Amino acid sequence: MKMHLDEKIWLTISFGMIMAFMLVTGYQTFALEMGPPSHMETIDPQKVDETAPFDKPGVYQIGENEYEVVMTLEVFAFNPGNIEVPAGSKVHFTMTSKDVVHGFEVAGTNLNAMVMPGQIQKITQTFDEPGEYLVLCNEYCGAGHQLMATTITVK
Repeated sequence: MKMHLDEKIWLTISFGMIMAFMLVTGYQTFALEMGPPSHMETIDPQKVDETAPFDKPGVYQIGENEYEVVMTLEVFAFNPGNIEVPAGSKVHFTMTSKDVVHGFEVAGTNLNAMVMPGQIQKITQTFDEPGEYLVLCNEYCGAGHQLMATTITVK
């Protein structure tokens, strides 16, 4: 089988592009550490209420102007409901779901996470601007999904 010159050129260009994409992705993953987290923590979703730290959800001060929010997401509710932190504070969210996949999105920020049953999700955000931030579930979780919301008040 004899290949035409145009076919050889396009085949070479296509192969070169695939190799370039693979090199860029590998560089970003290993050199820039942009890969997915590899230290996934798990929990038994049937025993969330009995497992620390989720047995006592709430807002805890862990340092000067640094807080940890331990949160469980369940049937159309965030627990704890309304969160209050001072302006300029760094907030570490530790979350899990008791039932189905939920979303955690703080409107007006780049804070967005998928919270799955059996997995512990950890994200951090610094709230510099005072105000009230709306927290929404952005993953469809059932018939009352549109009611699943709370607020973070930054004073």
